[in-house]
Amino acid sequence: MNKQWVERRAKAVSRGISAGAPVIAAKAENSEIWDVEGNRYIDFGGGIAVVNTGHRHPLVMKRVYEQLEAFTHTCAMVMPYAPFIEVCEKLNAVAPISGEKKTALVTTGAEAVENAVKFARAYTGRSDIIAFNGGFHGRTLLGMSLTGKVVPYKAKFGPMAPGVWHVPFPVAHKGVTIDETMHAIEWLFKADVEPQRVAAIIIEPVQGEGGFYIAPKELMVKLRKLCDEHGILLIADEIQSGFGRTGKFFAMEHYGVEPDLITSAKSLAGGFPLAAVVGRAKIMDAPEPGGIGGTYAGNPVACAAALGVFDAFEQEGLLEKAEKQGKLIMERMTAIKAKGKGMPIGDVRGLGAMCAFELVTQHGGNEPDAGAAKALAAKCLERGLLILTCGVYADTVRMLTPLTASEMVLKEGLDILESAILGN
Repeated sequence: MNKQWVERRAKAVSRGISAGAPVIAAKAENSEIWDVEGNRYIDFGGGIAVVNTGHRHPLVMKRVYEQLEAFTHTCAMVMPYAPFIEVCEKLNAVAPISGEKKTALVTTGAEAVENAVKFARAYTGRSDIIAFNGGFHGRTLLGMSLTGKVVPYKAKFGPMAPGVWHVPFPVAHKGVTIDETMHAIEWLFKADVEPQRVAAIIIEPVQGEGGFYIAPKELMVKLRKLCDEHGILLIADEIQSGFGRTGKFFAMEHYGVEPDLITSAKSLAGGFPLAAVVGRAKIMDAPEPGGIGGTYAGNPVACAAALGVFDAFEQEGLLEKAEKQGKLIMERMTAIKAKGKGMPIGDVRGLGAMCAFELVTQHGGNEPDAGAAKALAAKCLERGLLILTCGVYADTVRMLTPLTASEMVLKEGLDILESAILGN
């Protein structure tokens, strides 16, 4: 049946929408998925970091069922409802920003990013944005303009939105230092755009599509100082790194540096489409009424799901589980690399349970091998494990296992991964 559905998909669905696995999902529960033929897969992809609380978490589903019995839509801008307000209150409470905060709910991560830019422009009266090479901020016009990766996100879609500037993201083992990053910004101010025209700098604390590179703390400190010096806002794009992935609600909590705005989506609502911008109240109140919103923004069913996600984190200690899961994964991947057998592994990195490793052309080397990463994903799928690749060089395997996964299932998945790497 998988083959027939894949053929039907090829005829019915735009080629521009990729399909990572040549199988069709039929059901999912916690950290496992079954296809239409009944084959079981351990999920190390989490719907691209969407189900940190697992597929169909009971507390999420309880909230959803209750909301479905009440109503599914009024449009929050027409007749507001309690779940919308409650989600905003909870986000304001956990966001690592001091002082009074406010939140705006939308539908997708790209919407959150675009609205964060709108808030920044409305508040500062400025136009331009600085982003980083390798960053991913969505597939809309402004989102892909901010994104620092051409293929597949920008190819054939130009020209990009004006007023967007890119600088290198520091990656030590790729030879890019923090000083080079800061120098690039300083040179940008001298050669291309005066700082008084820059509304915001947007950065992922841990790059998602870019390869799970972790921003150094020193970089965040310097960016905050630079922003304060020039009246620029700092936007933390936490769409992939947020909601417990790194062992904190938001990855920015690891830095002791406060952003002005944070974008959130993906695991915010445990599989339902919901995104948010949370920030300092004075910034969030800068647009005129009606300037922010959307027909489906903050859908009541998605908001109910988000409240269930908060329930799960509060009742099940998922932040602690993220730390434990990440430690187990990092120890295992480091041990596999140390064997020096099978597919050569390069850098192994992670923050909490946001873990990744690179495939390289030879043991002890640093030359990216995109073909090996693609081949490993295929081998794992054949053996019942779903993994995702990413990175500017497409050489990185990222692991986004639900935080609710049992240790037994997690170890089973790592056994499959090791077997595929070693060629057993």
